[in-house]
Amino acid sequence: MSDVVGAIVHDIDLRRIEDSNAIADIYNLWLQYQVLVFRDQELSPAEQLKFACLMGEPDLYPFLQGMKDYPEITVVLKKKDERVNFGGVWHTDTLYQKRPPKASMLYAVTIPPEGGDTLFANQHEAYASLPTDIKRQIQGKKAVSRSDPASVSETRKDRIAEQQSASETPSLHGVHPIVRRHPETGKDSLFISPAHTTEIEGMSLEEGETLLAQLFQHQTQDSIIARQKWRKNDLVIWDNRCLLHFPLNDYHGHERRLHRITLKGDVPS
Repeated sequence: MSDVVGAIVHDIDLRRIEDSNAIADIYNLWLQYQVLVFRDQELSPAEQLKFACLMGEPDLYPFLQGMKDYPEITVVLKKKDERVNFGGVWHTDTLYQKRPPKASMLYAVTIPPEGGDTLFANQHEAYASLPTDIKRQIQGKKAVSRSDPASVSETRKDRIAEQQSASETPSLHGVHPIVRRHPETGKDSLFISPAHTTEIEGMSLEEGETLLAQLFQHQTQDSIIARQKWRKNDLVIWDNRCLLHFPLNDYHGHERRLHRITLKGDVPS
C-alpha cells in the first residue's frame, strides 16, 4: 500500500482457508505489514466471522448492538442523507477500554462510487522518528483515553440512536503507556489517539495538552500514512496496537456500509 505500511493480497479465497500453515502465513504477513487488504472476497457474515476466529477472538463493541444473528459484527454505516460518518477522526479503535482490541476487520458491502477511503498511520514509524528529547519526556508515562470527547461522540450519535446496546451510553476510560511495546513483535510505538486521549498522568492539564497536540501532529504526518481505496468485497484487517486510522468523509449523498469485527487484545505495556 505504501513504503511504510500495508499490503494488498490477491488470488486467495478466505472462505477456503483451513490449512494451519496458510493461516500462520497470513498472520505473519499481517504482523509484518500491519494492514492486509484482501480483494474480491464474497463473504457472508458467518464466513467473515469464521475467518476472524482464525486470527483471534472476536469481541463485542460497547456502544452498539451487533447484527441480529452475529452480535460480534457491527454495521459501520453512513446513509445517503447523513453528513457525519462513523469514527470520522484519527483514532485506534476503543482505546478507552482496559484491554483495547488487537485488531479490527472491515468487510465492504456498499461502497460509494468515489471517496470514502481510509487512511492508516504507522505508529512504529511515528515513535522511531520522534526527537530524542521527546522520547525521553514520554518514556514511562501513561495517558488517559476516554470514550466521550465531543469530537468522537458526534460520529456515533446516528448509529447509537438506532442500535444502542444499553439504556444509557457508558463513559469509559483507559490508562495506557504512551509508548507501547508490541506484544508479538517487540517493537515500540506511540499508543495515543487524537480522538480519545485527553491527558497525561503526572502533568498539569495545560502542559499535557501542549505535549499531546505536538504528538498528535507528529503521529499523523503524511510520510507514515497509507491509503486504502475501498472496493466492494474488500476485506481489510489491521493492527490496532500500532496504527491509527481515519475514514474520510467525502462522499455525501451516497451510502457506505461495512461490517466490522474487532478481536480481543491484552493489557498494553
